Amino acid sequence: MSSNTTQVFYTGKTHTTGGRKGVSRSSDGNLDIELSPPGSNGKGTNPEQLFAAGWSACFVGAIGKAASKLEVTLPADLAVDAEVDLCNTDGAFFLQARLNVSLPGLTPESARALVDMAHQSCPYSKMSRNNIDVEINLV
Repeated sequence: MSSNTTQVFYTGKTHTTGGRKGVSRSSDGNLDIELSPPGSNGKGTNPEQLFAAGWSACFVGAIGKAASKLEVTLPADLAVDAEVDLCNTDGAFFLQARLNVSLPGLTPESARALVDMAHQSCPYSKMSRNNIDVEINLV
């Protein structure tokens, strides 16, 4: 095997029917949700909320890895509030996003270094890079 061989660590599998007015279930049964269009009165979630939740969780993990490399102790109340906008220009839909990162107690310089390093390593950030507009804010 060459050193360039990709190793798959995990594959998330879901089965979705009905689109934005449907249901989505994971192959292991841990996810079983109803879907509703954004802004509707439906009781389900939507793809934008799911993307925001996944990205923010992954980004917190990436901050943790960055903190370990930089030997920075993270605050217990570290938080990432993700906002994913579904936009439309002239009939073309697209996404844009903001990650609002709270690292209370850290200097602005330390916080920025962690966030910048996390944004380079987070798989969701890599996926979005040069594909959608993204803002990473320290709050």
